[in-house]
Amino acid sequence: MYQQMIFVNLATDDVETSKKFFTELGYAINPQFSSDECACVAISDTIIAMLLSKQHYATFTKKEIADSTRTSEVLICLSAESREKVDELVEKAVAAGGSAGDKTQDLGFMYGRSFDDLDGHTWEVVWMDPAAVQG
Repeated sequence: MYQQMIFVNLATDDVETSKKFFTELGYAINPQFSSDECACVAISDTIIAMLLSKQHYATFTKKEIADSTRTSEVLICLSAESREKVDELVEKAVAAGGSAGDKTQDLGFMYGRSFDDLDGHTWEVVWMDPAAVQG
């Protein structure tokens, strides 16, 4: 069966600083698809974040590029294997210069937190009890 991928393209003020931030979270940069204008961040085998300089990003759209520190253009949500992994990723993001989201969501069967990266993009991290998903 074909496994579909997602490529999330995000504008960044500084490609090199963004590369450092995401490697500090434990993600790898794929040099084959990276350059001075773009960082290819492998979140998983099927999830890729393309961090594009604003100049390069502008070549793909005629729309104004959102200032993600003031407006929300997207909420990116990643799954985590446990509650502890949710906390671990958010704590890594804050230690790397990101900022923690305002609220922790704890519904028992689902636990989530969020962080903003260096450019203000919001990343949610959520764990859901596998038994709740099945039932």
